[in-house]
Amino acid sequence: MAAPAQRARTRRAGRVQGAQRRAPWILLSPFLLLFLLTMVLPVVYAIGQSLTRVERGGLLGETGISSSFAGLANYQRALADTAFLDSVGRVLLFGLVQVPVMIVSVTVLALLLESASARWPGLFRAAYFMPYGIPGVIASILWSFLYLPGFSPVVAGLARLGLDVDFLGASTVLWSIANIVTWTYAGYNMLIVIAQLKAIPGEVYEAAKVDGAGPLRVAWSVQLPLIRPALVLTTVFSIIGTLQLFAEPQVLRDVSPAIDVKYTPNFAAYSSAFSYNDYGVASAQAVLIAVAAFVLSFTFLRLTGRKEP
Repeated sequence: MAAPAQRARTRRAGRVQGAQRRAPWILLSPFLLLFLLTMVLPVVYAIGQSLTRVERGGLLGETGISSSFAGLANYQRALADTAFLDSVGRVLLFGLVQVPVMIVSVTVLALLLESASARWPGLFRAAYFMPYGIPGVIASILWSFLYLPGFSPVVAGLARLGLDVDFLGASTVLWSIANIVTWTYAGYNMLIVIAQLKAIPGEVYEAAKVDGAGPLRVAWSVQLPLIRPALVLTTVFSIIGTLQLFAEPQVLRDVSPAIDVKYTPNFAAYSSAFSYNDYGVASAQAVLIAVAAFVLSFTFLRLTGRKEP
């Protein structure tokens, strides 16, 4: 009798262990399926499209359309496009200026709102976060009226002061876009930093006060080092967002002659696909943008992740 009972217990234990091993995968399966359908498959399709050449028979393809393997020809065409390369250089310049401005502004706002002397911090947090809830297209339209001469009270006010500023000119429109991006995403990034600030134990502040540290010393020597992970995260988000600029230049193009259809890399890929029907080159450009975002983010994480000697 002991042997059958022992075998039954062994089978039950095996079934329990099998169920325990399957349970995490069952719980994760909805996410994994959604991730596969919305992330992995589109990326694989884009890479495959970037290696494909589409040939149309006749003027508009009326005699038939055929596809063939193109190798790296689409990537060569994308990299030979000076307008696309100019757009990459433009967003890199944009990022070199806008990302530090964003991070410094976000850090200062978060420290001020979390200081002991701050009044109505909840109200100001909500006010700073509110622009993030406005879609990028709507925000760009609103700001275009503030940039447009003849409609903008800002331009009119500066003109009364004797300052002739063209926010939509060739030398200034990039920074007008940077202003929109900073206005839109500063509140979102600020909340990430504030969440990190709230995670700092109160004992750390008490120890700093016992040592005689004032507010500025606490901010510099205590808070800034401890919110470093949040600052790294927001910087990575900003780097990726820089290469994804699309809605702002697309909307401002209607009021600024300085913006063309290849003003940013994303805009160039969109134009290649939907204005020139060149989906192979558009896919190659999209893959190059993704690789650039990965390389820049990975490089930044490696540089900031190095341990102090």
